[in-house]
Amino acid sequence: MSEETMIWEEEDRELDGQTYDWTASEEDEGERVDKWVAEKVDRSRTMVQGYIEGGLLLVNGRPIKANYKLRPGDAVSLEIPEPEDTRIEPENIPLDLVYEDADVIVVNKPRGMVVHPAAGHTKGTLVNALMYHCTDLSGIGGELRPGIVHRIDKDTSGLIMAAKNDMAHQSLSRQLKDHTVTRQYIALVHGVVNHDLGTVDAPIGRHPVHRKEMSVRKDGRHAVTHFHVLERFNGYTLLECKLETGRTHQIRVHMQFIGHPLVGDPVYGPKRTLSGIEGQALHAQVLGFTHPRTGEYLEFSAPMPEDMLALVERLRKDMA
Repeated sequence: MSEETMIWEEEDRELDGQTYDWTASEEDEGERVDKWVAEKVDRSRTMVQGYIEGGLLLVNGRPIKANYKLRPGDAVSLEIPEPEDTRIEPENIPLDLVYEDADVIVVNKPRGMVVHPAAGHTKGTLVNALMYHCTDLSGIGGELRPGIVHRIDKDTSGLIMAAKNDMAHQSLSRQLKDHTVTRQYIALVHGVVNHDLGTVDAPIGRHPVHRKEMSVRKDGRHAVTHFHVLERFNGYTLLECKLETGRTHQIRVHMQFIGHPLVGDPVYGPKRTLSGIEGQALHAQVLGFTHPRTGEYLEFSAPMPEDMLALVERLRKDMA
């Protein structure tokens, strides 16, 4: 699968069914094997420990314990199994359709819905709903992600596009890679942002300790978020954020980095936050792209969801 036809956030990796072989260096001496391997394959130490218990991770051809300390020259091998069941069933889940033709479909995804299935989680996703709604999704994304060319987080609401054939998928993927897709979000953040306009240009990579999280780090991938203030409240600010790049959790990480984490963010935000919303107050409001077949630029918008709008109205009343 080429870079041109499959543009995900680059941090995502397809590891299932693959075998890996490494040789420990002098610099690796004394490292716990479970931690060392987890960092190499971007999976949790708990998952790697499961591989060890199942005899899938060997050192010098022999089973070891998770706390084994590496020695220079150790041959480490890992065989990651295929998911037991990758069959995805269509489900009659209501969709908020914003646009649809023979090539592209645009949906306003609700907060709480996962975009695509993963191993062990194959129901209730946007893909399940799309498969029920239309039978002609692109196959480039594979069995678990038919038609999906980009994602938004489970607890982020808003616009997402999917491809109904491979031609459309390739075109939309190329536009994402070339940063010509318009992706504009509304975010409610903690604190009063003093500057009306701003740009966060800070590389993002996997968190060195918490492997399911992302963080700003020097060896991360280039990431740029532009923002401007829409409204200020007592202790909070409503922002419009425009993505120049599309890293995993980009807006959430960048806002935390500048000291203004998103309201309700369970991972990157403070424990004390506004009540009334499940998940981060982030909404993909505007999505624009060049139509793969006609060459016409199309742009769509979706209003803030009711829970997020209710928060803003509360804050407005507090200012009165």
